[in-house]
Amino acid sequence: MEPQASRGRRPAGRLLTLVTAALIPLTACSAATTDSATGAGGGAKGPTVRVAVGIDPSFAPFFLADAQGLWAKHGVNVQLVQFGRGGEGVDALAGNQVQLAGNSDTTTIGQLQQNPGLRSLLVYEQSGRYLKVVLGPKANSPSKIRKMAVVPGLSQLAATRYLESKGIDTKSVKFVTADPPEIPALLQKGDVDAYVLWEPWPAKGVELGGRIVSTTGDYGVSYAQWLIADDKWLSGHKSIAVKVAEALQDAARRTESDPDAAAAATQKAAKIPTAQTLKAIKDIDFGVRDITSADLKTYTATAKFYVDTGSAKSRADVAKTALRGWFTQQTKGS
Repeated sequence: MEPQASRGRRPAGRLLTLVTAALIPLTACSAATTDSATGAGGGAKGPTVRVAVGIDPSFAPFFLADAQGLWAKHGVNVQLVQFGRGGEGVDALAGNQVQLAGNSDTTTIGQLQQNPGLRSLLVYEQSGRYLKVVLGPKANSPSKIRKMAVVPGLSQLAATRYLESKGIDTKSVKFVTADPPEIPALLQKGDVDAYVLWEPWPAKGVELGGRIVSTTGDYGVSYAQWLIADDKWLSGHKSIAVKVAEALQDAARRTESDPDAAAAATQKAAKIPTAQTLKAIKDIDFGVRDITSADLKTYTATAKFYVDTGSAKSRADVAKTALRGWFTQQTKGS
């Protein structure tokens, strides 16, 4: 997903030290190494690994791991780097500014042509309820949609599939690219007729006169969030990646079992209202699992989507990117 906070876009590279949950600006050093931020990480021995995250409730497990000291518990120093859009985090990963990142399967697949070395290690959340379709005041039915706001990646795919599910020719609809915070206002002004986004933007649209008419799951579309790495870094740092993955598994379980703690951690780290995170946790299924062969069929269809829409010249090699069974294989006997 390409997440945004309810208060708008935060500059890329805003850092979270994991000694405390306070936001502290740090100087980016030699980003190609994991020990690029001295003093961060929560007390575990070894180098610091920088992890790119977004700033919406779907990243609650990362913030909870921070608040409850789970990185150190699992023997790894982690420094979270917040980005306003998921695609920016992937770019930072490809540019060796961070070593791991959380991002949606759909958005990452869209960036594989430029970054073929990306590797997805596992799924840590999935949902068909978190993204919602919002129609504007003048669009009293889907057939009235003439302009649809999208964010490249997951939002665009979800919007396209919604139109197709209603028998609407996508060529008859103009897609207007915008950042999430801008989109509810575009709907209110009548510059667009509809959009498909994650919270809080559907709720913001309702506040401005729109109405939620569907979740993506209603028409067969869901997303998964991946933990991703660059292949070159991963080949020399598997043990660090495994520790991060195990801590994330712990945090995902706690997010489900104690949503109040997850909401409090997210509010402190990313200034997201606790009520918003609690609602999101109900809509999202948090839990670390392996990527499967069944997943690969969905990812292949997503790669084809980018070719069909002209966003990619050739179909991405998702079978190479998605490391099926990686988490179980790496944690056996640990």
